[in-house]
Amino acid sequence: MNQSATLSLAAMLAVGSSVGATISASAQSATAPDSTTASGARPFTYPSARKSDQVDSYHGVQVADPYRWLEDPDSPETRAWISAQNMLTTTFLNAIPQREALRARLGALWNYEKYDTPVKRGDRYFYALNTGLQNQAVLYVQEGRSGTARALLDPNTLASDGTVALNSRVPSSKGKYLAYGVATAGSDWVEVRVRDVASGADLADTVRWIKFSVPSWSKDEKGFVYARYDQPSQDKALSQIVKNQKIYYHAVGTPQSSDRLVYERSDRPDWIWGTEISDDGRFLIISASEGSDPKTRIFYMDLKDPQKPDFSGKMVEVLGAGDAEYDVVGNIGDLLYIRTDKGAPRGRIIAVDVKDPFESKWVTVVPESDDVLTGARFIGGRLFTTVLKNAHSAIYSYAVPALSSKAAGKTSAALGERVEVKLPGLGSLSGLSGNLHDSEVFYGFMSYLAPTTIYEYDIKSGTSKVFRSPKLGFDPSLYETRQVFYASKDGTRIPMFITMKKGTVLDGKNPMLLYGYGGFNISLTPAFNPRTLVWLEKGGIYAVANLRGGGEYGSSWHRAGTLHQKQNVFDDFISAAEYLISEKYTSSSKLAINGGSNGGLLVGAVVNQRPDLFGAAVPEVGVMDMLRFQKFTIGWAWTSDYGSSDDSKQFATLYKYSPIHNLKAGTKYPPVMVMTADHDDRVVPGHSFKYAAALQAAQGGAAPVLIRIESKAGHGAGKPTSKQIEEAADRFGFLMQALGM
Repeated sequence: MNQSATLSLAAMLAVGSSVGATISASAQSATAPDSTTASGARPFTYPSARKSDQVDSYHGVQVADPYRWLEDPDSPETRAWISAQNMLTTTFLNAIPQREALRARLGALWNYEKYDTPVKRGDRYFYALNTGLQNQAVLYVQEGRSGTARALLDPNTLASDGTVALNSRVPSSKGKYLAYGVATAGSDWVEVRVRDVASGADLADTVRWIKFSVPSWSKDEKGFVYARYDQPSQDKALSQIVKNQKIYYHAVGTPQSSDRLVYERSDRPDWIWGTEISDDGRFLIISASEGSDPKTRIFYMDLKDPQKPDFSGKMVEVLGAGDAEYDVVGNIGDLLYIRTDKGAPRGRIIAVDVKDPFESKWVTVVPESDDVLTGARFIGGRLFTTVLKNAHSAIYSYAVPALSSKAAGKTSAALGERVEVKLPGLGSLSGLSGNLHDSEVFYGFMSYLAPTTIYEYDIKSGTSKVFRSPKLGFDPSLYETRQVFYASKDGTRIPMFITMKKGTVLDGKNPMLLYGYGGFNISLTPAFNPRTLVWLEKGGIYAVANLRGGGEYGSSWHRAGTLHQKQNVFDDFISAAEYLISEKYTSSSKLAINGGSNGGLLVGAVVNQRPDLFGAAVPEVGVMDMLRFQKFTIGWAWTSDYGSSDDSKQFATLYKYSPIHNLKAGTKYPPVMVMTADHDDRVVPGHSFKYAAALQAAQGGAAPVLIRIESKAGHGAGKPTSKQIEEAADRFGFLMQALGM
């Protein structure tokens, strides 16, 4: 299908990387205790947070919510609280002696060229490049393989502080136009604009109120389909629940008010649409998911003539049960090739005839294996598949007889021999690019110790060569990544990656940072980030646990960490910490934990359950109020993983682990720095505000509980480089102070 530089729908809805941002520049000095000792020598005096008498009844259970007022980020009382908290945090961080050196070293390590995988449209190649410390990557276009690249779109010119980012960038089928989505201050709301590639000038087209959707161009390059919501109330754009997404067709050169409504389902307000136009231009393929549940339904519209597509045709249901995950890989004539976990928890590929789509007629062309099938696409007359082997990547390709010249016009679904694409080592793909009839295949590959390198794969010879490789001011040969397996509380075997300096003595004295996520079918695979290198250089060990709830071992692994089984995720993370301590990688006083979004929930929950186990914790943009998350923006979409307090049985489960509701007054909690942003409209900042206020009130020890609130930032996507560096310096400065490094 068309490449559109987009995350999976679940990832767009709920993904959380290590996110956060810098303290507001307007924060002034504040009176605070001496913070020069490892974790704060004396109890802190925190900004006053009023406790209201708000009590809610959930299925007969009375639940107090004294900090409900903090859910309104713009009220004068909340703004005063934010200002006071920022002043306290700024004072603490300014007193950390390592902070400036950390910032300088982070800047030096961040200063390398960052390329993404090139996309070819017609004779033009499109790719993004950040030369080093640019706040946002610049999109370039090159005419042919030997042409001179020129900057096509520089988002750094859209805002002086880098807070306007590209959410998507989709060239049309022959590269005449570029549709690009702009997000401001980290918001999920996107405005799509159209640029003429030859002239580099924007057209008048502006398409607004888009979330969780990427444009898909028609074959004739005259327009694109997209999904949008109705315009929200002006004062509630960052918090109002969004539902009833609709699919439109936008014709280039016309106002949005003239866009054609292609499809809607008012009877299904929770459905979220994925839209793709097939490579041959014949079909509009749409997928429907209920929130972030990976189960999907597949529909298609026959556009008839690709050069004169008709978007007024009948929408036909192909797979409408919503009983499994279905992802259309591409088509050959009337045959849709679909990746699914129906009857195959780790995935298989089936061929389905759109005119006879009954399950009894499905043909399995790539059977389920021990590996998890994560994606597939037709490139160069072959079918390329990507898989996970114990949470790291592999690529295979299959001959497609129906695409050969001898078989032209035949409709056989069969595939031929399988060939493995040899990858450089233990790592992850960061892109796979190519067109159906071209011979070029590009892919990106990275690891914990090596930044993304772009490779070009030759289909005929079966060999790869480096296409673009960055130079980094760091010697990775001094370090190593190993994969270990440990037993969780119930005996389940859990993988974990550990990266550290070679020769590190395992004596229990090493500072350790343990990261986790565990949700929404999202897999944590080896990923490069320059901030990890700084931690390693300071003598730290970095570990990533592949918890249940993720997608590392397929749909059954995901389900084992959802709903009433969510405690498995926390047990897996606690068991990871206990393993690292028992194997003497570290000790409790030297062990810090970190996670963002769903991972922020993870950190909050395990700190409550085992406050004695950790030396420090940094939960970022976390889902901390498990009884009210569904009442804001896209939070309702997470009930497939979490459940909802509206259900009595699910309420009982949520109430048992909700971070805000399981704090115990007088408990000695470890040093905690909560991180959030005032423009986060994915996980609204009220979660972190209420959690920080409640934790500060409950803290019975001397360790600091701080909250770091960034302005003009959101959940993490598109965050400027400058803010990422500031954030990392503060995170590691706090952790070094807390762990006595």
